[in-house]
Amino acid sequence: MFSACTNKKVQQPEDWLIDGISRPAEVIEEEGGQITLSNGLVQRRFVTSPNVACYDYVNLVTGEQLVRAVMPEARISLNGKEYKIGGLYGQEEKAYFKPEWLDKMTPGTDDFQYTGHKIKEIEPHFLWRSSVWTGHKELPKGKQLVLDFEHADIEGLTVHIHYELYDNIPLTGKYLTVENKSDDPVKIDQVVHEILAMPEEESAVVGSPDKIKKPHHLYLESNYAFNNAMKAELSDQTAHWKTDSTYTSQVNYDLQTPVLLEVYPDRGIGIVLEPGTDFKSIRTYELARDSYDRERNGLARRKMYRTLAPWTTQNPIFMHLVSTDPEQVRTIIDQCAETGYEGVILSFGSGLNMEDTSPENIKKFKELADYAHGKEVLLGGYSLFSSRSIGPETDVIDPETKKPGRAFFNNAPCLASEWGLDYLKKIKYFFEQTGFDIFENDGPYPGDVCASTSHEGHRGLEDSQWVQMELQKELYHWMNKRGIYINAPDWYFLDGSHKIGLGYREVNFALPRERQMLLNRQNIYDGTWEKTPSMGWGFVPLTAYHGGGPEAVLEPLDEHLSDYRQLMMQYYGAGVQACYRGPRLYDTEKTKNTVIEVIDWYRKYRSILNADIIHLRRPDGRDWDGILHVDPDGEVKGLAMLYNPLNKEITREITLPLYYTGLQGSAEISMEEGKTASYDMDNKGNIRIRVTIPPGGYTWLTVR
Repeated sequence: MFSACTNKKVQQPEDWLIDGISRPAEVIEEEGGQITLSNGLVQRRFVTSPNVACYDYVNLVTGEQLVRAVMPEARISLNGKEYKIGGLYGQEEKAYFKPEWLDKMTPGTDDFQYTGHKIKEIEPHFLWRSSVWTGHKELPKGKQLVLDFEHADIEGLTVHIHYELYDNIPLTGKYLTVENKSDDPVKIDQVVHEILAMPEEESAVVGSPDKIKKPHHLYLESNYAFNNAMKAELSDQTAHWKTDSTYTSQVNYDLQTPVLLEVYPDRGIGIVLEPGTDFKSIRTYELARDSYDRERNGLARRKMYRTLAPWTTQNPIFMHLVSTDPEQVRTIIDQCAETGYEGVILSFGSGLNMEDTSPENIKKFKELADYAHGKEVLLGGYSLFSSRSIGPETDVIDPETKKPGRAFFNNAPCLASEWGLDYLKKIKYFFEQTGFDIFENDGPYPGDVCASTSHEGHRGLEDSQWVQMELQKELYHWMNKRGIYINAPDWYFLDGSHKIGLGYREVNFALPRERQMLLNRQNIYDGTWEKTPSMGWGFVPLTAYHGGGPEAVLEPLDEHLSDYRQLMMQYYGAGVQACYRGPRLYDTEKTKNTVIEVIDWYRKYRSILNADIIHLRRPDGRDWDGILHVDPDGEVKGLAMLYNPLNKEITREITLPLYYTGLQGSAEISMEEGKTASYDMDNKGNIRIRVTIPPGGYTWLTVR
């Protein structure tokens, strides 16, 4: 099986994804009012006179220029009037830009003008305390450039444009803040906090904007995303690719190429900024891509999440209990302590009601939390916000019908209604009083607008979405400060949620177990291209879920031990935590020992199993499938999980792409902790290895 190795070592070129070279962010102030942000991977340059303008935005890895024209820094609509912030005018050719043109460009007479700037370290946008196993605890580091602007006709109002540049990754962030130091309230109708005139992705003489490719070389993500899609691109509510009619030399005859990026919320802001208060816009992050390769771009995304949102690398081992009977809760806590499970979530249908703040309810669950903590086990629970009706006076009101009933999930309360505000208070009170550790927030605010003018927390339709989003985010910020772990099936990662659904169809868990196994592997394979393993949860129905008979569930566990073990190994082998939903983790000593064996294995390899996944072969039921974890910084550089869906033993020679392990020349391979052998790597970092996989089973190997 093992080939001989000559242990050749070929020097790799620099690669920020694997080389570990320090690339600190810098803000360089130059003569003539020039400012440069750079970390050796991405660079953004500005002039500050006669007004601020970004004229250079380059991916230093590829040398590619990301802007073709100077644009305003932002736009803001105040009291019904739109203003541009920064920018210079007079560029005639919009296909490209030459720095010498700056000397002839002029500021807008009715624009916000630059008044100064500050250079600071990047600061956290909210406080976070890690209280569970965490793969990456370090908060992001880098530099922040804050550009200040004022308008001659608007006394007491200052706008700040914040740029963030991160260490060791081609990633920038941008947002806007407003200070109202005047004596009058100001209505903020809309904020467009990023405007980029980018080069076109493709040349099309004719074609509509929706069919012409959008620029690829910047990946954008904002902290204003929702809709239950479990995918950032589909959840995003802010990125708008538009045509640019001033770009008259473009190939498209009708000037329909989508080359102008504007970032803003579709529904606007709509709030009133009172005297002495501040406003903070959406935050947008821009990751410079250096490739069209799906895996490489996914690895860059995953590194972005680890950098920006290290709380998402928390990954506790938990199960879902379908009861709140104190005796049963204590029993499952004992089972967790005995097997190595780290938490219990009182699941949907368990009877938990966090909105019940009665002394009796608080006492019951505080005693259970205290018992769990005495066993070093976390205790958490489920709460549903959306997809239910509270009443016509508290539900979101449709702007067309003026009635409830047309929300994203059909019915939903308004988070800014008196009931919604009270819901938030009750959830906080429950956690404060009981000491619960995990919050499973089903149906977090999904973006519903509300036309009510009588709700306590918002004025009307215009501000309803913005206000409800802010309320949802504030709850997650509050929980992160206290070390509370959050499962939430919507894209709130940048504001403190920790895990989202991996991506699955719930009724599939009523299918026969054999089909579930392969479908689960497909879900894992498909759900980890952009997400890290710790960012998604899967599902294992210990008891019936969405129907299904004995062929679908695992209870009695001892009678389906082989399936139980394989389902655990598939998820733990991917680093993905599943919701093991049922009344117990084991029913016999044999089952208990199996659970302990799997959890001990997972804990032994926890670091590499939570590392990024390289996708080897998608499950199709016809031949082997598999994934490979890689960690260039780890002691174990790689761990592959390989599966055989067939009812006969198979032997295959497969390619292991080891480039992203950071190894050079050769690799040490061990099959299931057996004999180690060395393999030569080719010039692309690949090795060829022969493996045998049992029928309907799996094998695994480590790379060092």
